[in-house]
Amino acid sequence: MTGEHITTEVGAPDPELETSPIADEGDEEFDVIAQEVEDLPVCYFNSVSYPAGKYVCSSSKELLQCQKGLWVRMGTCDPDNL
Repeated sequence: MTGEHITTEVGAPDPELETSPIADEGDEEFDVIAQEVEDLPVCYFNSVSYPAGKYVCSSSKELLQCQKGLWVRMGTCDPDNL
C-alpha cells in the first residue's frame, strides 16, 4: 500500500455497542453486506462514527477502511503495510 494513512486504534468490537459490518472485498457475501448498509457516509466502531475513507486499526491488528458504511479489511496494521 502506498501513501501515508493516519489510523486510529479502536480496540476490539464491543458486541453491546454499534459497529458497522466488517468484510473482505473478495468475500462472497461482500455485495450483500454492502447493500445492507445503504451507502452510508460514515462507519461506526464501538458507537463512534468515522467518515468514509477513514482508516482504523483494530485490536486484532487489522487495518480497516470505512467505505460507504462498511468496514473493509485492507491488510494488517504493520507499519510496512501503511
